[in-house]
Formats: sequence, structure tokens, C-alpha cells
Amino acid sequence: MDTKKLLAELLGTFTFFTIGFMAILSQKAFYPGGDLVVIAFGFGFGLFVAIQIFGGVSGGHFNPAVTVAAVIDKRLDAMTGVGYIVSQLIGGIAAAVVILVVFSQAAVAETITQPGNGVDTVKALLLETLFTAFFLLVILVSTKKAPTQAAFAIPLTLLVIHFALVPFTGSSVNPARSIASAVVGGNLNDLWIYIVGPVVGGIIGWGVYRVATGEVDAA
Repeated sequence: MDTKKLLAELLGTFTFFTIGFMAILSQKAFYPGGDLVVIAFGFGFGLFVAIQIFGGVSGGHFNPAVTVAAVIDKRLDAMTGVGYIVSQLIGGIAAAVVILVVFSQAAVAETITQPGNGVDTVKALLLETLFTAFFLLVILVSTKKAPTQAAFAIPLTLLVIHFALVPFTGSSVNPARSIASAVVGGNLNDLWIYIVGPVVGGIIGWGVYRVATGEVDAA
């Protein structure tokens, strides 16, 4: 395995999540009632920053669901994929630890993804699965068909997904993002939703990509 790529995934995930977590705390400081725009732009542009810095080294996954899809699409070997996921988890937890050290565990808890009012676990799981599939479709298509646009298309897609999901699921579409907040924030309730949903959604997105682009026939 290429240690430079693993380090890029770790540092990229750390950068991405630190910006996103701080955006959540920032909006809560200035808008106690909540401000969806700040959170959406925080995570969307946080991903953009991470891709600009580290994407050229590792491909800029920063998300286990993306790595799983890359492995089953044979863009990445399985062992490197495992290394990527471990690096993402370490980077994500490190970002949550920064929030813990600078603020408190209660502040980290504010970043935990949970179903919103009126949304049960089944609905939250469905939404996380569906929107991760959308996200992976954009990633797989743009990186293959329009790589020069991918660094812009992918963060913008994540921004739009946050606009759609934050009030209902907290908007994860990324197991590492939810694991980091839950572990350091001390609340593992409903975490399974944000592991199963994005992974299954990523696989579904890959399947649709293969069929929609004719990759199945080409294989």
C-alpha cells in the first residue's frame, strides 16, 4: 500500500470534517434556531478544500462508502481499500477530538447525526441509502466521464444533499463522519443507520452506474 495515499486520506478526512464540525458549532453560536445554509456550505466547501489539497494524491475519497464503491468497481484493490477506510476513520475521529479539546464533549455531541423529529429509523435509513446512491452516482460518473469537473461537481452535490437531508437525518452519507461524532460525542444511538445506509446506498449507486453507463455490457 502507498503510505502517501493513506496519509492523504487521513489528513483529507480530518480537514473535511473539522471544517464541517466547526460549521455546525458556528451556526449554533449565531443562529440558536439553526441555519441550514451554514451547515450545508460548511460540509460542501469542507470537502472542496480537502479535495483541492489531497485529492491529487489519493483520489479524495474521505468516505468509506466511496471507497467500497471504488473497490467493487475495480478502481482500487481491496487491501488498499481497507487502508483507506482505516485512514478515514482515524482522520474523522481526530477531527472530533479537536472539537472535544477546544470546546467540550457536549460540543461534539452537537455534531452527531440523528433522525429528526417525526422521522423514524426506517425512514432515516431509507433517506441515507437513497441520497448516498445519488452521491455515488455523481462521483463515479464525474470521475470517469468528466474528471476535470469532478472536484467541483462532487462538493456541490454534497452541499445540495445537506440542504435536503439535515432536518431529517442530520445528513451523513458518510459512515466515517457519523462514527467520529458518535464515538467521541459519547452517543452511539442510531449509529447503525449511518453505517448501513451509506454503504448499501454506495453499492446501489455503483450498480445503477454500471447499468446506466453501459459498463455492464462493456465488462
